[in-house]
Amino acid sequence: MRMRERIIEADDATLCTEVLGDPDDPPLLLVMGMGASMVWWEDGFCQRLADEGRFAIRYDHRDTGRSRAYEPGHPGYTVSDLVADAVDVLDEYEMAAAHIVGMSMGGGLAQLLALDFPDRVLSLVLISTSPAVPGERSLPPSEESLRRFLATVQVEWADPTSVVDYVVDYWRVLWGRGRTFDEAHIRRLAQRDVERARNPAAAQNHGLVQDEARERGALRSITAPTLMIHGTADPMFPLAHGNALASEIPSARLLPLGGAGHGIDPADWDAVTRAILEHTTSMR
Repeated sequence: MRMRERIIEADDATLCTEVLGDPDDPPLLLVMGMGASMVWWEDGFCQRLADEGRFAIRYDHRDTGRSRAYEPGHPGYTVSDLVADAVDVLDEYEMAAAHIVGMSMGGGLAQLLALDFPDRVLSLVLISTSPAVPGERSLPPSEESLRRFLATVQVEWADPTSVVDYVVDYWRVLWGRGRTFDEAHIRRLAQRDVERARNPAAAQNHGLVQDEARERGALRSITAPTLMIHGTADPMFPLAHGNALASEIPSARLLPLGGAGHGIDPADWDAVTRAILEHTTSMR
C-alpha cells in the first residue's frame, strides 16, 4: 500500500493530509506534536497499523510541511483552530468519529478534541504528553539538559543544513539516556521534513500560539477510553505527567516504556502498535 495525499481546505487554512489503508477499517487520526509535520508519524509505523486493519490518517499542522505557513513570529490562529483542524480532516474523509492518537502537543490537542467534540472521538491514545487543561497538580519540569539546549541553541532558518542539524540535535536530547540514538535515521527524517516545509522557520509559531479564553471541562469529564503511552526517561514530560493523566481521566490506563525518551523509538514499534491495536479493537 502507498500513502495517498489530499490537500484540503480547513476553515481559513490549507492542510496537507495523507491516508493509508482501507477506509472501511476503523479510522486512526494521527496528530503530531509541536513544530513537527506528519512525517514524524513514520511510514513504517503507519504501514504496520494499516496492515493490521486500521485506516491511518495523518496531516501536516498549520506552519508545518505542505500546509499553510504563516509569517514567522505571527501565527494567525489559536489552539482551538488547531483542534478544529482535526475535525475538518475527519469531515474531509467523511468520518463521523475516529480513534485519536496524539503525540506530545498532539496529545494535548487530542485531549481538547475529546472535551470540545466528544462525539467525534471513539478513543484516545496519548503519547509522550501532559495534561492540557489546568488543574490542582504539581508536575516536574523538563530536564535541565533540554532546558539548556533550548536556551542556547542557534539556528540559521534560511539555511536548510542548519535547520536539519538543529532538528537532529533536538531529538538527540529528547531521546533520553536509556536508548541508543540513531543519528542517521533521525537525520533522514529531518531532511525530509525540511524539504517538504513551505517555510521551516514558521514551525516555531507553535510555541507562540495562544488558547483564547473559553470554559472547558476538567479531564475527568473525558468519556473516551484512554491509553497513555509514556517513556520512563522522557526529558520533556517526565513520567509523572503520564501518571497525572492516568489518574485524572476516568478508566484510563498507562503503558510505560522502560528507558524510552520522548516520542516513539522504532525499537518500541512492536509494543506501541500492539497496544494501539488492542485498545482500538475493543472500541470497534
